[in-house]
Amino acid sequence: MIDKSSVIFGNPIDKKTIKKANKTKAKYVKKFGDDSKKEYHLAPEEIPSLKEMGVENLVLSETPMKWDEKALIVGNIRMGFGHYRISIAMASCAKALGYKPYWLDLASFDATGSKMIRAQNDLYSLASRISQKSKLFNKLVWEPLNSEGFRQLTYNAGDQKTTELLTPLFHDIPKDIPYIATHAWPSQAAVHAELTHVVNAIPDNWPMALHLSEGAIHTVQTPFAYLGYKMMNGFAKKPLKGMPEKDLYMIGHYVDHELVSNIEEDVKKRIARIEKGEPLRILLTVGGAGAGAKLYAEMVEHLLPLVKEKKVALFINFGDHLTMFDYLSKNVKGFKEMSQNYFDRYQDLLAFVEKMDKEVVEGVYSVCSKEIFEAVYSTNLLMRKVEILVTKPSELAYYPVFKIMMRHIGGHEVYGAVHGQEYGDSTWECDTKKKMNEMLDRLIEDKELLIHLQNEIVRLKKTGLYDGGYEAIKLAVGGRR
Repeated sequence: MIDKSSVIFGNPIDKKTIKKANKTKAKYVKKFGDDSKKEYHLAPEEIPSLKEMGVENLVLSETPMKWDEKALIVGNIRMGFGHYRISIAMASCAKALGYKPYWLDLASFDATGSKMIRAQNDLYSLASRISQKSKLFNKLVWEPLNSEGFRQLTYNAGDQKTTELLTPLFHDIPKDIPYIATHAWPSQAAVHAELTHVVNAIPDNWPMALHLSEGAIHTVQTPFAYLGYKMMNGFAKKPLKGMPEKDLYMIGHYVDHELVSNIEEDVKKRIARIEKGEPLRILLTVGGAGAGAKLYAEMVEHLLPLVKEKKVALFINFGDHLTMFDYLSKNVKGFKEMSQNYFDRYQDLLAFVEKMDKEVVEGVYSVCSKEIFEAVYSTNLLMRKVEILVTKPSELAYYPVFKIMMRHIGGHEVYGAVHGQEYGDSTWECDTKKKMNEMLDRLIEDKELLIHLQNEIVRLKKTGLYDGGYEAIKLAVGGRR
């Protein structure tokens, strides 16, 4: 295994940081056990809700796996919903281009490295929730960590060392298999395991050393991210050697084939509904961490009278937990009574979505599923049938539907909203109740503006902006230059 912690893209790391990285790795081994000599075998398992795109989940097996000759692996971890959503987009594009996608969630196994990931994710989720309740914690700890702490090259050195713990899970994986990672850890692990066709799909628009995985092809979605990573801008107190051209590509937004291929038709239907004066369909998404409860409640409270007036039809995907639904039921008068619920009723939701193009839809609809793939993909299904998506500026900031941007949760999300507002398929960040509700009112009442914004999505498609998923597949299959 080649050490990736001591020198990163030609930049030496100080001995203190290296010592700390080795100590952290040793801590996890002591806590979760040493499985470095264990031979893990894998086998494919159907994912029912993603059956049509042919992706299968890799699980542990007693015997080695026989790989499809057109196999492509999407390496990921569950950390909120974002990395899963991007992974589904990659699997979708792989299927569209003729490949057999396999899903490798490195956090899902009973292995030392998997336990390490879950431990870190638990801390991240806890801190995210605390940041929404404590302004002091958010200001002094969470925002600086997400915007500057994760940005430092020394942080990457530590991650590179701990992701060595994940390599036993790669025992059965062919070295030359196309592999796309939607988080740096699965990418780093694949490089440690000496895979040769690794693409590291960087999710955010704010360049951070956290996302580096030397040895992989790095892809970004925006010009801002490209320049930041090329120069490794702000990754240390002094200027650094930048990333070589062969390691970095700007390829566009990571979006599912089902969404990209239907943009023109979906926009046409949206505009027709707007012109007919049908209730404006608005989709709210609640992330895996369930943060931002107060602002959600303020939005829903503002929109319910408009639902009653048949100006709005409101959809809320609560993900895989009902904590936020219970919060809204308790704090927004009339919400629970008005809500038509699709809780663990995925097949019923599919049937409802199929009818949405043919019917005038009114009312409030709440969606939730304990099954993670259903929870994530429900947003994809509904996204095609609504005029407006309300979301924080994270992974959904890059999807081809017009978006109202809520307040960010971590500082790294800020530039997702900046990118969207400049390209024309989203608003700026509406970080207060007043800004959010004013934006909602304007878009509900101003048909000309809303139609213009829908047409912007068609224009952007023609530029190739939403083709990043396809381009990532091609890079993984082609390998490094």
